[in-house]
Amino acid sequence: MSGFNKNIVLVGMMGSGKTTIGRLISEKLKMNFVDMDEYIEKAAGSTIRNIFEKGEEYFRALESEAVLEISKLNSAVISTGGGVVKKSANMDLLKKNGIIFFIDRPIMNIAADIEAEGRPLLNSGEEVIFEIIKDRYKLYENCCDVIIKNEKDIGTAAEKIIESYIAICRGGEQHENFSY
Repeated sequence: MSGFNKNIVLVGMMGSGKTTIGRLISEKLKMNFVDMDEYIEKAAGSTIRNIFEKGEEYFRALESEAVLEISKLNSAVISTGGGVVKKSANMDLLKKNGIIFFIDRPIMNIAADIEAEGRPLLNSGEEVIFEIIKDRYKLYENCCDVIIKNEKDIGTAAEKIIESYIAICRGGEQHENFSY
């Protein structure tokens, strides 16, 4: 979209729909799409699972390097990893040229849908997801410009993000914790 230089940055829990919604938005708005986990895997030449075997701290360092590069993009849809909010410096960089959308999906829906396999933080069982959301929910709320409730279908959530993005870009201002 011409004249819309800000990035659309999607944050939220694993299983909240960031990647699927991000791809939909990027298609509809003809914007580049970046999945941060895929970006990290490509840069590291390894899978997220294998990277996590070296420790979460090692992964978070790679994630911060990815944020440094990705945050320089213009007019992109960026699907972040669920833990990107754990470092405020990451969010500061992403916010410089992005509008942060927190995709807030009910935790019971996530728990019902999520597959623990392939999710390193869920190695000790799916119940860990409840601890993760307890630790991160306020971080998501505090860093975002807009909260999008993903309670129905991903198409509805994508449309809400697109409407909000266009309104913010046209108005030239960001809304603190505006909720749809």
